[in-house]
Amino acid sequence: MDRLWAPWRMNYIKTAKEQTECIFCEAAKTKDDASRYVVHRGAKALIIMNLYPYNNGHLMVSPYRHIPNLTDMDDDEMLDVMKLLKMSVEVIKRTLNPEGFNIGVNIGRFAGAGIEDHIHFHIVPRWRGDTNFMTTLSNTRVLPETIDQTYKRLLEAKR
Repeated sequence: MDRLWAPWRMNYIKTAKEQTECIFCEAAKTKDDASRYVVHRGAKALIIMNLYPYNNGHLMVSPYRHIPNLTDMDDDEMLDVMKLLKMSVEVIKRTLNPEGFNIGVNIGRFAGAGIEDHIHFHIVPRWRGDTNFMTTLSNTRVLPETIDQTYKRLLEAKR
């Protein structure tokens, strides 16, 4: 039997229920973008990497303001979020060359929001065959590079 070790997942398992700080607010406050994997800061929103990605290059765009719902966003926030979604797709295309994307937002716990108090949009690059037997049979994702490697590649492509 083969084993796929993913020790970084233990941090998620242990902290998912204990999370007290808002990762988006903390990322907005920090001056050290690399410590929070902030890829880009816009006027009203930021692009941040997902620490527990569905695929390599899984990014999130979130307004700086701590708001739970799309209807709470003002026009300037909406425009900046859309610009950053576009930038995210362009950077991921140049860096990772995906064959498609899933882009979406989960509003509320029952819609699947892991962080329901601060709205955020997911950008997930997709490739033919990226949903393979590992996900189907063992609820495991195989990610071909570390988050640090992907972060460095995305920052380089953004320039």
